[in-house]
Amino acid sequence: MIDTAGLPGGDAGLPAGAPAPRPPEPTGLLDSTLAELRRVVWPSRQQLISESVAVLLMVTLSAAAIASLDRFFHWLAKLLFH
Repeated sequence: MIDTAGLPGGDAGLPAGAPAPRPPEPTGLLDSTLAELRRVVWPSRQQLISESVAVLLMVTLSAAAIASLDRFFHWLAKLLFH
């Protein structure tokens, strides 16, 4: 068996069952970006569809509410100022 205690990445001084040390963090922008993208938990197709529908529904309802308020205040202004 080869002794790795003195080598980089060896398990020198680690108690039995301890997790291995993490590799060094990336230094460049591209390396950092790729490292972060590897950690991303991407949504499933079903989750993506259902959340997209929810967003579209909320945007539509918000637009309808704003349009309704705009029409109401336009009507009110016409009544008061004409």
